[in-house]
Amino acid sequence: MAAPLIQRLGLEKKYAGVVDGVRQLIALPDPAGEILGRRRLDDDFVLTRIAVPIGVLGIVFESRPDALVQIATLCLKSGNAAILKGGSEASRTNAALFDAIDAALREDPALAGALHLAETRAEIQSLLALDDLVDLIIPRGSNELVRDIKDATRIPVMGHADGICHVFVDAGADVAMAARITRDAKTQYPAVCNAAETLLVHEAIAPRFLPAAALALRDAGVELRGDAATRALIEAAPCSDADWDTEYLDLVLAIKVVAGFDEAVEFINAHGSHHTDTIVTADAAAAESFLSRVDSATVLWNASTRFADGFRFGMGAEVGISTNRVHARGPVGLDGLVTYKYQVRGSGQVVADYESGARSYRYEELPT
Repeated sequence: MAAPLIQRLGLEKKYAGVVDGVRQLIALPDPAGEILGRRRLDDDFVLTRIAVPIGVLGIVFESRPDALVQIATLCLKSGNAAILKGGSEASRTNAALFDAIDAALREDPALAGALHLAETRAEIQSLLALDDLVDLIIPRGSNELVRDIKDATRIPVMGHADGICHVFVDAGADVAMAARITRDAKTQYPAVCNAAETLLVHEAIAPRFLPAAALALRDAGVELRGDAATRALIEAAPCSDADWDTEYLDLVLAIKVVAGFDEAVEFINAHGSHHTDTIVTADAAAAESFLSRVDSATVLWNASTRFADGFRFGMGAEVGISTNRVHARGPVGLDGLVTYKYQVRGSGQVVADYESGARSYRYEELPT
């Protein structure tokens, strides 16, 4: 097995965090049934928009058994039923965790059977064909897994394929801060989708920043790959064009020196996966421009990309990270697992009265 996969399989060190995530989730308000908006259309005629569960979710995830707990509790809290399928490499741990959760659910007849565990690849193929019964598929794993699922089903799919994330060190950055953020973004947990894969450095700060960053990164065991301008300042292996579009999920970092802010933003939008990107700078105007112009689900200023996470955002946990533009984007917590419907309460109204001018709409916003 590849080293990143083995890292993801470990549960013992993560167990306390898993429990904390469940407790944080319990403390959050129930999203289903929340009134999202109310409008008086006319006297005794009120429109309400209310949050409702999506329905039946099919969730396929790889490697990380802690994901099973996060996903199961998020689905229950948001009122959804779910069919879960973990990777075969964690099958025994997944089965043990699921059995514990299922035993608890069976103590309440209203919850018994709300979750199911699929255990074979053939079951997933059958699941992907159930577009009349399953409302959403959420794949959580490699880009190959996500693409295979999207190609194999007519059910809507929410997720992301790649996690090609950038750290951009602008001309106005504090060198020590930038080195610390870069090291954390790359090394704190390199096997996950929000770890940095590419470092962009403004040419004005590169001679001061790159030697300090290289020292911090090499101490952490990172292999550096750089363009010609980078290699003129520090020791690094040559970068190929393929490196700018690669998700390493390992202790490898590609480095590019850019001529200015605009080049950095254009590079990220061209080569990133619209997942998570950060700028390090003391220039507030540049930072705000970066947050506005970089087309990613999560953008940060003076913070590590590793913060793009449902637990760290106070969501309790996440069912995954989405780069979709429709419905949910970024870390998907409880709010991303509900949709909404419109409820209209009238007192005999008919369209003909409004079309003829006998009655007029009021359109008055009401408190929720």
